[in-house]
Amino acid sequence: MSEQTRFIGYICPVCGKAVVVERTAFALAAGDQTIPCPCGKSQLEFHQQGDHCQVTVPCLFCAKDHHTVCSTRAMMEEKLLVLSCSASGLGCCFIGEEEAVFSEMEKLERAVDKLRMDDQEETRGTFLDEIVMGEVLGELKEIAERKGISCGCGCDQYGIKVGYSSVDVVCAGCGATLRLPAATLDDVDEICARYTLTIPGKKEV
Repeated sequence: MSEQTRFIGYICPVCGKAVVVERTAFALAAGDQTIPCPCGKSQLEFHQQGDHCQVTVPCLFCAKDHHTVCSTRAMMEEKLLVLSCSASGLGCCFIGEEEAVFSEMEKLERAVDKLRMDDQEETRGTFLDEIVMGEVLGELKEIAERKGISCGCGCDQYGIKVGYSSVDVVCAGCGATLRLPAATLDDVDEICARYTLTIPGKKEV
């Protein structure tokens, strides 16, 4: 039986290249790790803290390092773990199974290409893609109209926060958030395929 492996991907903010590496689950859980870009000018950092891990991600979108803490178990077992940039709403680091990570990295590269094109043409607007955002909000409205939005905590009241490339559905009861990407046509397809939306809900400690 082969050892379980995890794939980790991000885009280097210096050279703009996608970096995807494979690590054994044991190596990730065993101690601190760094994953440098081949250009040598940026790197992901993992610092183990018992059953949690602090991840430092260099971000292409806001040119800052993001520091987040996630459970080691989630990092080892989730099909896909997404670390996002709060400023752009886009994922900046993906950890998980090979197919899931490569799929998200491809979508992220398309979003980055769109950003670069808009910047070159000086046409960056309120949203990364006005059409995609409109479609996602339209689908969200339809789901809401059929009372298809709820939270794992049992509350059915919520608010909507519209970002540059995503929409957050926020539970009015426990404050948990479900982030819906709104950057590419793939994101429209994904929400069109969903009849209901469930906010994960915050667990009581």
